[in-house]
Amino acid sequence: QVKLVESGGGLVQPGGSLRLSCVASGFIFRRYAMSWYRQAPGKERELVAHIGSTGEYTNYADSVKGRFTISRDDAKNTVYLQMNSLKPEDTAVYSCNVYYYGRTYWGKGTLVTASS
Repeated sequence: QVKLVESGGGLVQPGGSLRLSCVASGFIFRRYAMSWYRQAPGKERELVAHIGSTGEYTNYADSVKGRFTISRDDAKNTVYLQMNSLKPEDTAVYSCNVYYYGRTYWGKGTLVTASS
């Protein structure tokens, strides 16, 4: 059974940093690409960052390039999202996902609020 559990969200002042974690289970983690998405209130969900199965390939939404970094630790079955220089417009629920055997699985998400 595929399971994804996010953590690390919280309230941070603009300009601050947070690191999100997503712990995966139920599949061979090192074989699969992983992604982070976010959904702000009243907006559609959007892709934030993606990392390939080997970790060599990454891509980012234009709005977070240079501020966010996605990484993975296959020994811990965990994908991370380091978020620096946070802006109020980064406020959203952040979720990780994996496409596994024809289906997309999602975690429940973690709330990030960038506000003074």
